[in-house]
Amino acid sequence: MGLLGLLIRQVSHVASQAGLPIAVCSAEFLFGSNAGDFQVWHLELIMGLVVLVSSGRYLLLKTCPDFAESSEAANRQVLTSLEPFDYIVVSFLPGVSEEFLFRGALLPLFGVNWPSVLAVAAGFGILHLGSGRKYSFAIWATFVGLVYGYATMLTSSITVAMAAHSLNNLVGGIIWRSTTSHSK
Repeated sequence: MGLLGLLIRQVSHVASQAGLPIAVCSAEFLFGSNAGDFQVWHLELIMGLVVLVSSGRYLLLKTCPDFAESSEAANRQVLTSLEPFDYIVVSFLPGVSEEFLFRGALLPLFGVNWPSVLAVAAGFGILHLGSGRKYSFAIWATFVGLVYGYATMLTSSITVAMAAHSLNNLVGGIIWRSTTSHSK
């Protein structure tokens, strides 16, 4: 997914340079215009997003059987045979690559505005269908995509969304491992 995001960014740049009416997915939007753009409030936002998304997911797991079944199927498929250190890798790879594609390439390509955030979030939700996951899971992923899209617009960088997404994956994996009999 990260490679697809990189390809989209490069093609948009080349097309824009050739005079085609395509938005450029600039590197400045990717991580901010310089390393000093990351601020303390970004860390606070990351932590707030982790609390919001992880708490919401936990509440859905406890109150929505359809969502719980979908989540269990996805977790069982990916997490069952992993060692504790593997959870870090499995949490951060999709967190970084999905954000690079959706908020780092598609969002700037469509325009950094609410209609584009909604469209990209819907695509993110659709991506989360299949492999035993149901519509309730896709709706949840769409909501999460909206949250990460808002964070990206707010900070003009995908760093916060990448970190929050990865940490939420890690929290979800740890909770699953500690509450299920499917782990080793």
